Amino acid sequence: LCEQSVTMFDKLQQDLKQSILDKDDLKVSTLRLLLSEIYNAQIHKGSELVEVEIQSIIQKEVKKRAESVVAFRNGDREEMAKKEEKEADILKTYLPEPLSDMELDALIQEAITQTNASNMADMGKVIGLVMTKAGARVDGGRVSSLVREKLHG
Repeated sequence: LCEQSVTMFDKLQQDLKQSILDKDDLKVSTLRLLLSEIYNAQIHKGSELVEVEIQSIIQKEVKKRAESVVAFRNGDREEMAKKEEKEADILKTYLPEPLSDMELDALIQEAITQTNASNMADMGKVIGLVMTKAGARVDGGRVSSLVREKLHG
């Protein structure tokens, strides 16, 4: 796993260098910010991050951009919203392909069976298991709402 995280980290650094050469200012600033977040997380952890941790940071950054887009649009700042969307698109290229609805549904069903979940009190156990298995391939909010549906209904 450690080798994979180095590969992801190396890829980000290589892409940053290439973006600088290509004079792609938006990609340069986006990757610099992402690498900064990764460095900070490594310092906080006290060791190198594994790929799953790096993907988690990328996901958080994508989520921040999505929230910013909404805020900018509410503030009638379309130009800034578009910039945030472009940054999110850049970041998404470093995430694994998201799970399809069918794959996620199967994973949730499997987790409900494994945890013997029968009501809303078991929701946390089910979500935890699904997130562990799916990792960065799924959004936590999406998992939460689908698990709620299955356990409630």
